[in-house]
Amino acid sequence: MLGLVLVLVFSVLSAWIGEVDPAKFWNGLPRFVSYFHDILPQLRLASLGADLEEWFWNLDGWLGLLFDTLLVAYVGTLFGAIAAFVLCFLASANLTRSATLRFASRRLLEFCRTVPEIVFALMFVYAFGFGAMPGVLAIAIHTAGALGKQFSEVVENVDMHPVDGLTATGATYVETIRFGVVPQILSNFMSYSLLRFEINVRGATVLGFVGAGGIGKELISSIRQFYYADVSAILLIIIATVFLIDWLTERLRHRLLSLDGAEQ
Repeated sequence: MLGLVLVLVFSVLSAWIGEVDPAKFWNGLPRFVSYFHDILPQLRLASLGADLEEWFWNLDGWLGLLFDTLLVAYVGTLFGAIAAFVLCFLASANLTRSATLRFASRRLLEFCRTVPEIVFALMFVYAFGFGAMPGVLAIAIHTAGALGKQFSEVVENVDMHPVDGLTATGATYVETIRFGVVPQILSNFMSYSLLRFEINVRGATVLGFVGAGGIGKELISSIRQFYYADVSAILLIIIATVFLIDWLTERLRHRLLSLDGAEQ
């Protein structure tokens, strides 16, 4: 009960200090709902086909931009996961005895995941110009920090008996990780990487707002020019794509985890 009271008190204090205004929320809620009503076109049953064709008039172009966004998310996730895979062993207390190396690795991972992706994207857009490269670099750096943290926690929970056995036989550090650690953690690493890919697809869309390419650039352009029908069409395409990716990666993650459990 004391804990619940403290949570309530701190929540009220946080809302008060942060100037959260419930009245402003309730007054603005109808405008929020009306915006979604305004961006949806009128679909008539008698001319449904023609209305849908007019609504998704640029479907091929939008799908091409969406494919660019998926590629940005995929490449960024791949590079970030590779960097996280390398750094996580250095940041793990049970595998790295050097406190200095462990400290430096953990601070590097913290820096990568603390700076928002959009900030990295803005810096890279300034350096390299508009296009997919700033988006890939921003996602890769942030992914390395986020996955590196998760990967290192998985590594710190492995069974150390295989590691000790390999060390006793004279195996090198790399051989110990390859044969004593990786078989225990591979399924979890794949699961976390797939989950991160889902997140990065949404993140890559937002990065398009600052010129990092993909469908996000088209979405923000339609919003600024008040092309309401285009906004709703692009949003529906993005939502459907994210739903599909979430469903497919979830099934793949469950498959990997079930295989890992069956082997154990």
